Amino acid sequence: MSINFDKALGIHEQALQVRHKRNEVLATNIANADTPGYKAQDIDFKAVLSQSAAAGQTSQLAMRTTNSGHISAAQDTRSGALPMDLKYRVPTQPSEDGNTVDTHKEQAEFADNAMRYQATLQFLGSRFSGMKSVLQGGR
Repeated sequence: MSINFDKALGIHEQALQVRHKRNEVLATNIANADTPGYKAQDIDFKAVLSQSAAAGQTSQLAMRTTNSGHISAAQDTRSGALPMDLKYRVPTQPSEDGNTVDTHKEQAEFADNAMRYQATLQFLGSRFSGMKSVLQGGR
């Protein structure tokens, strides 16, 4: 009897990938809070996972390229491919220099996303512990 990790882990593998990428995007926003003309971006977590589920993808999510200059997923060996269209935030109070980063909002979003990432890791850890227990015979 073989273990099918896609069935055992469900959508949580993709959720970790998306949360990781979202943390990178939010950190970039925070780092560019004082950069004139920088436009804050974000990833719509629900839309990405819905798109993945609708496509029936169970392992890695596909990367979307919108420009011929983009690196293809086959060339990018740093991380898994993700189908993420970055969305620009609508600023509540844009600065005079054109920067749309709201530092407080970005930090709150980053903290929330990091907490959810950690919760998913803990869930997967307990899932693996349960599988290990079953494989060992419930010692």
